Amino acid sequence: MTESPTLESLRQRWGAVLEVFRAPPPDPVLFRQRVRFVERNIATWVKLVLAPVIYWYLFNPGAFSTLSVPREDVLGYLRDFTLMMTAVNIGAGIVLWGMDEITTPMLEKVVSGICLLDTAFLAAVTLFCGGFDSVLYWVFLGLVLRNAAIIPSPEVQVLSNLFVCALYVLSGVLELRLNQVESQVLDSYTPKLESAAGAIDPSSEPFESLILRVLLLLLMTGLCLGLRILIDRQRQREAEAQEFALKQEQLEAAGRLAAEIAHQLKNPLGIINNAAYTLQKTVREGKTITQQISIIREEVARSDRIITDLMGYARLTEGRVERVELPEVIEQALAVALPPGAGFAIEVHRDIPPALPVLLGQRGHFLEIFTNLLVNAREAVGQRGRVWITARPAPDYAVQVSVRDSGPGIPPEVAGRIWESYFTTKDRGTGLGLTIVKHTAEMYGGRVRVESEAGQGATFTVTLPARTLMRLR
Repeated sequence: MTESPTLESLRQRWGAVLEVFRAPPPDPVLFRQRVRFVERNIATWVKLVLAPVIYWYLFNPGAFSTLSVPREDVLGYLRDFTLMMTAVNIGAGIVLWGMDEITTPMLEKVVSGICLLDTAFLAAVTLFCGGFDSVLYWVFLGLVLRNAAIIPSPEVQVLSNLFVCALYVLSGVLELRLNQVESQVLDSYTPKLESAAGAIDPSSEPFESLILRVLLLLLMTGLCLGLRILIDRQRQREAEAQEFALKQEQLEAAGRLAAEIAHQLKNPLGIINNAAYTLQKTVREGKTITQQISIIREEVARSDRIITDLMGYARLTEGRVERVELPEVIEQALAVALPPGAGFAIEVHRDIPPALPVLLGQRGHFLEIFTNLLVNAREAVGQRGRVWITARPAPDYAVQVSVRDSGPGIPPEVAGRIWESYFTTKDRGTGLGLTIVKHTAEMYGGRVRVESEAGQGATFTVTLPARTLMRLR
């Protein structure tokens, strides 16, 4: 059953809208810089300054006038919560001062947990500071800004800020409920208490103030998300521009280096020419020629190594550096390795999410990697078989692509030689496909690994950094 054009058009428009609000992938280095500045250098010291004030306010017997039984019970719970938060913040402070020794995912969890607990503690304190009308409302706005600054994931950031809004409303509602319970216990009903405790008139000024405050929190949540996306996109553009310039400069340097190496080839060729002349003269005189032949072979081998290196450098100067979308390259490689009209009865299973880091480099190099892997898989499965292609974001802002086939696998006795040049087990193979894959991936700072068992197929996994300088060797 095919989808209607209208439904497909709506889906494309919705996808375009979502693309506008899609944030760039989090940058681990920038995330750590923000955590170090906001949490370690600012928030930690602010908590140290406020801790004595909070303890004096909550634990000083003279800080409160006569309390009702319900409010005194709540104060007891709040004091216990304060002691727990003190222990949590001490532990979090130790983690933040040693943040360079822990992984980025663990640091994200610690930071997110601290933000949620701080919000819960602020809401609890708000119960004793006026509820909806408390001056602590402005601290809730500060927590929204803090979450936007240090939480790397947009989804988690939005949920955390909605949690801030919900706890502010909940603290106000509970404060009204406490007033209502107090009125019932003391049996001191007054019109003023009724207005504060129960029936909130939607047309009253306090209710309008509450709506405005909640709307301001929600507006701040949306503005912070939009500003964060704009800042991250600008940061991504600047980083890409810088890397474009570096890689372009490297291409020019590689071209100059290739010319210099080519110039150096004149030396061994001159030696070979002299050795050949001497050999010719020696043959005429009937003398032994073993030493001269050895010299020629050594210099030819030396020239071959230089030419091989020169070919690797020369490949860097072909084409231009550009932003490469990985899904597009994989589809192009599939069209080359498994053209639709070629009659291959091979099932191709794709698992390629659209939101992958963008690669910076020459499109032809990446196309060559995946085309060779797909051709290798096609030849392994024959006319009928299955091929799986999986792409995933990897740690340190990298991309990992796996190509798995249902072929016979790689025999253990040849598994260690598959990366060697000109080594092949196929009748018409050149033995260069996997060598090119390995060399090109390493040229971009990536790596290739293979997993295989006899009779179980083979899986080739390529990991390519999205941000790296190309390596000459």
